[in-house]
Amino acid sequence: MIRSELLTELHKDNPELRAEEVEQVVDVFFDEIAQRLAEGGRVELRGFGAFSTREREARVGRNPRTGEAVNVPAKRVPYFKAGKEIKQRLNDD
Repeated sequence: MIRSELLTELHKDNPELRAEEVEQVVDVFFDEIAQRLAEGGRVELRGFGAFSTREREARVGRNPRTGEAVNVPAKRVPYFKAGKEIKQRLNDD
């Protein structure tokens, strides 16, 4: 599902809201998650999962075209851990 499909589905489920209002809600939702992660925090959505960040250490990588060694700096990367309910939904038979 892409963002526009999400907006369409939310608008169908909430016809009392204008499309612009639905888009604003989605923007605020994702902006708040991104802001919290940028601050080094964690976002937990019960029944869905948790977003956090992990530290990646600096390393020496390789340029795939030339094979040349390239220094890759340390960085933080987003991480998502699925909740118990999502895992069960994925594996229900």
